[in-house]
Amino acid sequence: MGLELPKYPEMEDDSVLNFTDSEIVSHVKDALTSVLSGDHNSYNQLVGVMHHSKHLAPDEVALLETTLKALAGAVSSIDITHHDSLLSAILSMSMWNYGPHVADALAELIVSLAISNGKYLDLCLRMLVSNFTPPPYFLDKLKLPRGLERKGQVLSLVHAAFKKIADYVPLAPLRLLTVVLQGMPTIYHKDRAIVIYVENMFKLESGEIGELIGSTMLMAVVDRLIELDVEIGWDAILHDDFSKGIFEMELEDVDDIEESVEPDVGEFRLSRKSLAGNSIAELLDNLLVLTFEHLESCEREGRLAKVFETLLQSFQITVLSAYKSKFAQFVTFYACALDPENCGMSFATMLVELFVEDSQPQPTRMSAVSYLASYLSRAKFLSASFICSMLKRLVDWCLEYCETHDGDINPNAHRVFYSGCQAIMYVLCFRMKAFVNVPRLKLQLLMPLEQVLKHKLNPLKVCLPSVVEEFLRQAKAASLFTVCETFIFDGLLESELSRAYGGLERLDTFFPFDPCLLKRCDSFIRPMFVFWSMVKPTYDDAYEDDDDSSDDELVQDHVNENEDMMNGWVGKSFDEQGLNQTFMAFEISNIEAMEYLILSNNLAISSSGMFRQSKDFYKIVYEYIYMVVAEMEHLPPLEIQGSDEVSEKGSKNDRMMKRAAATVPRE
Repeated sequence: MGLELPKYPEMEDDSVLNFTDSEIVSHVKDALTSVLSGDHNSYNQLVGVMHHSKHLAPDEVALLETTLKALAGAVSSIDITHHDSLLSAILSMSMWNYGPHVADALAELIVSLAISNGKYLDLCLRMLVSNFTPPPYFLDKLKLPRGLERKGQVLSLVHAAFKKIADYVPLAPLRLLTVVLQGMPTIYHKDRAIVIYVENMFKLESGEIGELIGSTMLMAVVDRLIELDVEIGWDAILHDDFSKGIFEMELEDVDDIEESVEPDVGEFRLSRKSLAGNSIAELLDNLLVLTFEHLESCEREGRLAKVFETLLQSFQITVLSAYKSKFAQFVTFYACALDPENCGMSFATMLVELFVEDSQPQPTRMSAVSYLASYLSRAKFLSASFICSMLKRLVDWCLEYCETHDGDINPNAHRVFYSGCQAIMYVLCFRMKAFVNVPRLKLQLLMPLEQVLKHKLNPLKVCLPSVVEEFLRQAKAASLFTVCETFIFDGLLESELSRAYGGLERLDTFFPFDPCLLKRCDSFIRPMFVFWSMVKPTYDDAYEDDDDSSDDELVQDHVNENEDMMNGWVGKSFDEQGLNQTFMAFEISNIEAMEYLILSNNLAISSSGMFRQSKDFYKIVYEYIYMVVAEMEHLPPLEIQGSDEVSEKGSKNDRMMKRAAATVPRE
C-alpha cells in the first residue's frame, strides 16, 4: 500500500483480534499518556492510523474502526494541548471517505468528544457541519445510485450525532446555529455543494433541533436566495425596448420559441433565453426548487402555517426591501398556493396593512402595494371575493386620501397615493371581467374608484401609461365610466410623470410576480399562476354576453355560491330559510342584502340556466322586505298564501319595494 501500517508494540501479531474492547482502550490510553513523559512513538503511530483514508485494505479498515472506537472510550485522556495533532487529524476526517462501519465509529468518537468537555463542542460541531457536503471528487458520484446511497448514510449519521449531542448539551443547538450560518458556502461555490448544504439546513429545521433554531435557519436560506437574486442584474434580462407596454412585452413572440422547449401558455416580459448558461441563475433555480419541496413536506406534516410565520417575517425584513427582487419572492407565493385559506390570505392582508399604515416609510408602502397588486393579479388560487375585499381596502384608502388632499398633480408629493391607484388599475386589468359581471362587486368597488380616478390629483395622467391605457380600454368596453379627457399613450411603457413618482427605485415599473423565468421553478409555479394570455380581453365582445362568464373560473365561483344559496332557499318557508343569519353573514344592511339576492338570482339565471325568475323566489323577497319595512313603520303583517296572491298583489308589493329601497342610507 506504499506506507507501512503502524502497529502498537503489544499488537504485532494476529492476536490483536483477540483483545477485548477494554484492553484496546487501555492500550490507546497508554499511547496518549506516554506523550506526557516524552515518549511519542505509540502516540505517533496512533495519529498515523487517523491519516489513512483512501484505498484501505480490509485489515487497515478493521484497525481504523477499532482505533476510533477505542478513542471514543478514552476521550477523558485526550488533552487539547498535548494531543493537538491527533485532534487535528480526527477533526479533518470526512465520513464520505469511509464505509458505513468506519463512518459510524467516527461519528461515535465525535459525539463522545463533544459531550466530554465544553472546549471541544464547537470543534466537533464544525467537523460534523463540514460533512454536510462531500469532498470535491465525490460530487460527480452523486449522480450514481451508490453515491446517493453513501450520501444518505453520511447525512443520517451527522444528524443523529447532532441529536445525541443536543440531548447531553442543551445549549448545543444554539452553538450549532452559529456554526451552520458561518459555514454556509458562498454563492461562488460549486452548485451542488450549496444545494446539499441547504438541504441539510432544511433537515435541521424540520427536526427536533428546529424547535430552537428552525426559524433562523429558514431566514438564512431566504437571505442566501436574495443574495443570488441580486447577482442577476436586471440589465441582463430586461428587454431594452421601452416603447412597448408591459402587457405587450409579456406576450411571448411565438417566432422566437422553440416548439420543444416551452408550453403554449407563456408570456415573459423578461427574456428566459438571456438566462441560459447563467450559473447564478441555475443555482438559484435549484435552491428555489429545493425550498418548494421543503414547503411541500411542511404542508404534509401540518406545520406549514407555523413555517409561514417565519417566511412572512423574513419577507418583511429581507425580500420587501431588496431592490426589485426577481425570483426569491416566489418562495412566499408557493407557500400561499399550498394553503390559500391561511397563508394566501395572510400574505395579502399583511401587504395591504403595510400600505395603509401611515407610519411606514414611503418605499416600504410602495413596495408592499406593488407586491399586493402583482400577487392579486397572478395568484390563480385566490377567490374573486377575497381579491375584491383587498381592492376595496385600497379604493377606500385612496378615496379617503382624495377627500383630505385637494391639490393638483404632484408625483413627488403623492407617491404613495399614485402607487395605490396604479395597483388597483393593474389588478383590474387582470380581474375586471370577474367584477363587472357581479353587480354587487361592481357597485361596491368600481363606482367609488371612478371618484378617485377623476380627482384633481389625476392618477390617470401620472400612473404608468401602459397600465392606464389597458385599464381604460377595458373600462370602456365594460361601459363602466367615461373619461372626458383624451389620453394619447402611443403604447409607451413609462412617462416622465410615472418616473417621477416611481423614484430612484423605479417602483412604478415593479411587478414582482411577473412570470418566473427560471425553468425548474416555473414548473412548480405555472399550474397556480395567471398569465396575461389567459385573461387578455378581446375588447369588442369581452363584456357583451354574460354567458361567456361561465367560462371564467373567478366569476363561476360567485355563480356557484349563488346557486348554492338558491338551492337552499327556494321552496322553503321563511323560517327554514334562515335569512336573518344569512344577511348577518354578508355584513350589509337587510335591504342591501335583498337587492343583492335579486341581482345574484339574475346572474345565476343568465350564467347557468339552472333557475327561472319564479314567483316563489320573489315571494320570499317581497315578504322579507315588507317585514323589514313593517317593523320600522309598524305596519300589519303581510300574509301571502301562494304565488297567485303574489301576482295579484304585485302593485302593492312594488310599492313596498320602493319604500324599502328608500330606507337604504345614501352616501
